[in-house]
Amino acid sequence: MASRQPALFLDRDGVINVDYGYVHSSENFHFVEGIFDVVHTACTQGYKIVVVTNQAGIGRGLYSEENFLTLTEWMCRRFTEEKAQIDRVYFSPYHPTEGLGEYRQDHASRKPRPGMLLQAKLELSIDMAGSILIGDNLSDMKAGIAAGVGTNLLLSDKSEANAVMEKCLRIESLYEALPFLIT
Repeated sequence: MASRQPALFLDRDGVINVDYGYVHSSENFHFVEGIFDVVHTACTQGYKIVVVTNQAGIGRGLYSEENFLTLTEWMCRRFTEEKAQIDRVYFSPYHPTEGLGEYRQDHASRKPRPGMLLQAKLELSIDMAGSILIGDNLSDMKAGIAAGVGTNLLLSDKSEANAVMEKCLRIESLYEALPFLIT
């Protein structure tokens, strides 16, 4: 059996790109400072790079799954150009109250539930205890903790986020994540 590898799990909006709300085109997609350095470092340290993102804009009818997939392909190409390869992108288009039709459900993939992370664990043979998650919301932290991710980093400049959860640490910039990646 192949040995398990740690992953760097990344939320998208607010971690990879500036969160302007329901970003769904490259014209509106601005990378957060430090994201390429963090992903490149993680790659050189042997981490798989996995994006786990709620995309309720699809479920709300604000943009299509095709729009999301086109943007994701563009985003992944940009990472490859920066020598920072993304291994997989998981997304949850559902919303329990605002979703339309089939998208209106409290789906196991939607953070704070750990569905996307657990799916990645199975499909990519990930060592969850050795993995790191960077998110900008408590729902990200809750999903990481529920999935058994060893290090959960909350990207936030709000001081009240300091002691929100016992099993997560607050960072104010992506550069503060670098020491966690270097073994």
